[in-house]
Amino acid sequence: MRNGVATLSGWCAAALLLAVDANAGCSDELANAHVMGAGDYCVLGICLYDARLFAGGSPVGFDAPFALELTYRHGFSGRQLVRAGMHEIDRLAVEPLPDDVHAAWLADMTRALGDVEPGDTLCGVYLPAYGARFYKNGQRTEEIADPAFARAFFSIWLDPRTRAAALRGKLLGGVQQ
Repeated sequence: MRNGVATLSGWCAAALLLAVDANAGCSDELANAHVMGAGDYCVLGICLYDARLFAGGSPVGFDAPFALELTYRHGFSGRQLVRAGMHEIDRLAVEPLPDDVHAAWLADMTRALGDVEPGDTLCGVYLPAYGARFYKNGQRTEEIADPAFARAFFSIWLDPRTRAAALRGKLLGGVQQ
């Protein structure tokens, strides 16, 4: 009995450690990272995900690294995420993307984003002048060495023209840029 309790305690401790570290890879890439803002994204009263923005300092902008973490409340296929993301990138673009760039970014996003279930976390790290790294549940999924892609991708949430204006305000901690 005592061995069973000790074994169970060990498994519980290991599970707790794994849960705490599930998203560590993403924000750990940033020096002195802390949560700058957080909020949820809801459409017609249905909340799709919770978001947190990590950075080493304020204000958050495209001149310094940051990480955006999304924890999903509903399941989505990778294809749905990529399609929605590319739609927003296209919508926010000043001019239409060339076909070869559009195809490359679509392929990059397909590798970076996979299917998600409720509770899954996707996190992206913006790296100025380099690109971005992506994580799912703390495991790196893709590294994209394309600064233009990275800026376009994170603009989905941080551009003043975002469809998620209320979330943007919360992520930026009430500081409108």
